[in-house]
This record gives sequence, structure tokens and C-alpha cells, in this order.
Amino acid sequence: MKERFERARKFIPGGVNSPVRAFGSVGGTPVFVESATGCRITDADGKEYIDYVGSWGPMIAGHAHPRVVAALQQQVGKGTSFGTPCELETELAQRVCERVPGVDRVRFVSSGTEATMSAVRLARGFTGRDEVVKIAGCYHGHVDSLLVNAGSGVMTLGIPGSPGIPEALAGLTRVIPFNDVDALRQVLEAHGKNIACLILEPIGGNMGVVPPQPGYLEACRELTREHGVTLIFDEVMTGFRVSPGGARTLYGVEPDLVCFGKVVGGGMPVGAYGGGAEIMGHIAPDGPVYQAGTLSGNPLAMRAGIETLDLLAEPGVYDKLEQVGAKMQQGFEDAAREAGVAACVNRVGSMLTGFFGEGPVRDYDAAAVCDTKRYAAYFHAMLERGIYLAPSQFEAAFLSTAHGDAELDATAAAAKEAMQAIAR
Repeated sequence: MKERFERARKFIPGGVNSPVRAFGSVGGTPVFVESATGCRITDADGKEYIDYVGSWGPMIAGHAHPRVVAALQQQVGKGTSFGTPCELETELAQRVCERVPGVDRVRFVSSGTEATMSAVRLARGFTGRDEVVKIAGCYHGHVDSLLVNAGSGVMTLGIPGSPGIPEALAGLTRVIPFNDVDALRQVLEAHGKNIACLILEPIGGNMGVVPPQPGYLEACRELTREHGVTLIFDEVMTGFRVSPGGARTLYGVEPDLVCFGKVVGGGMPVGAYGGGAEIMGHIAPDGPVYQAGTLSGNPLAMRAGIETLDLLAEPGVYDKLEQVGAKMQQGFEDAAREAGVAACVNRVGSMLTGFFGEGPVRDYDAAAVCDTKRYAAYFHAMLERGIYLAPSQFEAAFLSTAHGDAELDATAAAAKEAMQAIAR
């Protein structure tokens, strides 16, 4: 792997096309993956791992699901991009609108970053206001105005923001803690007339998994409505994963706009944002807020998304995802307790994070004090035992319908050995 990584570093900044892949916070050399099927990946040296990254969430039906592969093979022979409307766009849009209450229209883009960027622009155009409120530890892609106190790779690398973002632009973003209703109330009371939107992950996923406290999302909805502020749920990670309609239906709170990615494209590069007919009517060509994309709604991404959402519509799928998530959580907790290692787990359905600290972890500050050195040791101990986890304490583990009892039992056994090893 070292030779492959050194060669990559000659031609690609840091040897990777997304920073957290570089193993910067855990040390060592990244795994170069050659192939994947079901819940397993195989590296370039032929070693197989049980995968809990799942391409950072999209592979909810497992890698290379036969139905998704067949659909893509059929489509690729018809063309990979047209630059014109095609019916596949309408078919996937209809599925999204039918499953997510409050979404009457949806616009497809090519990444989650594009989705959040476009949603914020729409909120500004809709309200005529400039400022944005975001949550510390929530990552919304590498959008200039949102890369302030972000989680994910920024948190992993210990970068508070990023050079290249003008101070004047960063100054339009106000940052408050997650699960803190009083902080939201104060910022809206003081600056509400200038604030276009509040954007948040309804379930934090980029400071590790951090669920909303009871009543928090309801308060976000009430306070933003009171001040005429657009409420945006970033469900790039949680959309169609935590329930058929995402966090929106899981918690029964309806935002003005919602952003999608990952699962909605079945592993292809795709994002989307949607909302009610009135606010979405401000997007060009219906309205004056401009947003465009050459590859937006490309037929391969649409076809993979359609097939994946149809797979998720089958009976018992979300029960299965809940069961495998609960079993993995139990395995981690048992292993930590038996080894005497301070750790706790946050989980919502099939996404979870094992934090190395006493907990509870309810916000960015609590996540940031977890023992990242111990996580790094655990990560490598699991990697040696054929278990591939996220190379960061501040990311989620993602399970799929392809994870079965055999894989989960093997993972629990590896966790016990790894916990014992790092406890010495």
C-alpha cells in the first residue's frame, strides 16, 4: 500500500481526493480498494474486509447490488449523459416527493455540497436576507459560507475553518451549538431580521452521530417560523437511511427545504434539494434564483437512485437495518465494558458512532474531547482483524441490508480482541 500511496502523492494533493481518506488522524497508509460486493471490500493486495464505511453512507443495499448493477449496465448502453431532460429524472423526483412530506418539487445536482450551496442561495433569494445560522460540528460540504466550525474532515484534521474563504463572507455565518434551544432563540431575537436560514443536520453525523434531544427540532421549527427564517435540513447523510422519509418523518418535523445525497443516488455522484412549491418556484427557470449543472440528473445516477429507493420500499427493510444497527452497537458496548475501556455509543437506526469517552455526547464540544489516540489504536486493531471502519473518531459507521449475523458476530469478536489490546 505504501508504494501505491507514494505514487498517488506525486499526482494528487495528499494522495487522496477527499482529505479524511488519507488516514491523517489515525496514522498509517490508506487502504486502496480494488473491488466491493455486499458488505465486503477487497484491497489491491487481495485482503478482504467487512466494510462499515459503505462509501460514507450511500451503499445502504450493499456494494454492487445485482439489481443496481443490472440497471446501470442496461442504462450505460443507452448513454451516460444527455444534457437534455429524460424521464428517469421525473421518475426519481416523483419517488422523492411521494416519500418526503412537504417536498413538492426537487432539483437534482451532482453532490451534497451542491445541494446545500443551492439551498442556502435559494433561502437568501426567497427571504431577501444574507446571513446564515449553522451548527458547530455540522458539515454541509465545502461551501464557503458553511465551512466554519464544520465537522467531518475539518474536525478530523483540526482545522477551524479554511484559508481561501474571505472574512467578509465568513462573517455572514453565525455558529451556535447543537441541541441548544436558548442559543438559537438568542441569535434569532438579536439578528433574525438579517438571517435567511438555519441549516443543520437533524441528526448530527459529522461530529460522530449525535441525535437531537427531545423537543430540539420542534423548537427549531417554531423559532424559525416565528422569525421568518428558512429552516433547512441537511439530510445528505440521513435521507432515506433512518426512515423511508428520512429524519423529517422519523421526528415529524417539516423543514422548508431539505437536502439529499448519498442514498438517493445509490452510490453514484448525486445530490438534490427540495421543498414546497412556493419556495421551489423561485428557482430558475420558474424564478430568479439561478442554479444549473451540466451533469445534473444524469441518467446513470437517476437509474441507480430509482433502483435503490425501490429496494428500500420492500417490506421489512428498515426493520432489518434497525436490527443490524442494534447488534453492532451491542457488540461495541460489550467489548468496551469487558475491557474496561471508557466508551459510549450514539446510534440512530443503521448509523452509529462509538466514542472513546465517558459521554454523553450531545454536541460538538463533547465530541471534541473524546480520546482520538485511543480511537486510532482501535481503528488499526480492527483493520488488522479485517474490519474496515471510518479512519476518524468523528465519522459514522454505516450498515446495510447486506450485513448479516455472520459479519456482525465476526465484528463483535474482533471488537473484543481490539478493546483488550488497546486497554493494555
